[in-house]
Amino acid sequence: MKTGRTESMEKIGTAGSERRAAMARQMSEAENSEVAKLLAECRRLQAQIDAQASELKLLQARFARYENALRGSQVIVYTQDRNLRYTSISQAMLGRSVEEILGRTDDEILPREVGQQIIAMKREALASAQPKRTEIALEDAHGLRWHDLHIEPLRNDAGIVVGLACAAVDVTERKEGEAHLRLLLRELTHRSKNLLAVIQGMARQTARHADSIDTFLDQFGARLQALAASHDLLVRESWHGASIDELIRSQLAVYIDRNGSQIAICGPAIALKPEAAQNLGLAFHELASNAAKYGALSIPEGRLSITWERREGRDGRGLQIDWHERNGPKVKPRGRQGFGTMVIERNLPRAIDASVELTFDPEGVRCRIAIPDRQILAAR
Repeated sequence: MKTGRTESMEKIGTAGSERRAAMARQMSEAENSEVAKLLAECRRLQAQIDAQASELKLLQARFARYENALRGSQVIVYTQDRNLRYTSISQAMLGRSVEEILGRTDDEILPREVGQQIIAMKREALASAQPKRTEIALEDAHGLRWHDLHIEPLRNDAGIVVGLACAAVDVTERKEGEAHLRLLLRELTHRSKNLLAVIQGMARQTARHADSIDTFLDQFGARLQALAASHDLLVRESWHGASIDELIRSQLAVYIDRNGSQIAICGPAIALKPEAAQNLGLAFHELASNAAKYGALSIPEGRLSITWERREGRDGRGLQIDWHERNGPKVKPRGRQGFGTMVIERNLPRAIDASVELTFDPEGVRCRIAIPDRQILAAR
C-alpha cells in the first residue's frame, strides 16, 4: 500500500519527465527549424554558385570568341603596366609568340629607332592620362607593315592610371592602296595631258584637210570615237594593254556586223602596250574609213583580210600586221597626202617606232606594219 509520500514522489517524477520531454520536443523543434534554415541557405548559396558558374562559362565562351576573332583579324590588343611591361596580349607580334612577349618591355620587343618614338608617346599618355594615336611602320618576317596604334590609359577602381591598354591595327593594305591611288592619279594626269595633245593635233590636222565645217565635224567626231574605242579596251584592262584582235574588231565593228561579213581577221593572241594600242587604233580606223569610202568595203563583192604574226624583223623579233584589200574598185594612184595617210605613215613610226609599207595597188590597198617587240605586252 502506497503512502502519501510515495505518491508525491511519483507525481514529482512524472512532472519532471513531462518537462524534460517538453524541453526535448522544444529543442528538437528548434534544431529542426535551424536545420531547415541552414538547408534553405545552402540551397540559396548553391543556386548562386550555379548561376555564377553559368555566367562564368558564358563569359569564358565570349572571351574565347573574342580571342578567336582577334587572332583571325589584323588587330593586336595588349595591356602594359606603368613600366611598359606586357601584362597581356591577344596574339603573336613581330615574330614573337605570346609567351615570349609577356613580362617583357618595349625596349626588349620593338626595333630601336621606331621603339623610342612609341615609348615616348606611351610615357606621355601615362603622364597626361590622355589617349594617343599614331601610325607606325614595323619590320617583321613579312616585310614592312603599317599599324594604326591606339594608346589608352588603363585605370583601376579608384581611377588611378596603372598602365596602358593598346590596340595595333594593321593598315598596310590601306597604305599601299593610298600609294597606288596617288600613282594612278599621277599617271592619269600624265595620260590626260597626252590625250589632250593627241586630240589637239587630230583637230588641227582634220581641219587642215577638211573642205567644210560639216566635213570637219563628221571626220573629227569619227576619229574621237575611234580614240574612245581604244581607250575603252585599255580601261577595261586597267590600262595594262589591249588585245590586238579586240582592238581591230572594235575599230571595224560597224563593218564586221554586216550580214555576210566581208572581213577575215586571223592571228595569235597578242596584247599591245597602251601607247601602241592607242596609235594603232587610229591607224585601223583610217584604213577602214578609206576602205569603206573608196576600197574593198565600199562594194559587196570587196574583201578585206587582216592578219598578224610574230616574226623576225630588221630590229629583231616583233609583230607584223598585214592589211590586204581585194575585189574592190580599182585603186587610183595616190594624190595629195591626207590625214589618214599621215596617221599611218608618219605617226606610227614616230609614236611607237613601227615601220610601215602602205601601197595603193590597183587591185587593192595593202598595208604592212612591223611593230618592235618592246611594244608587245608580256603574257600575264
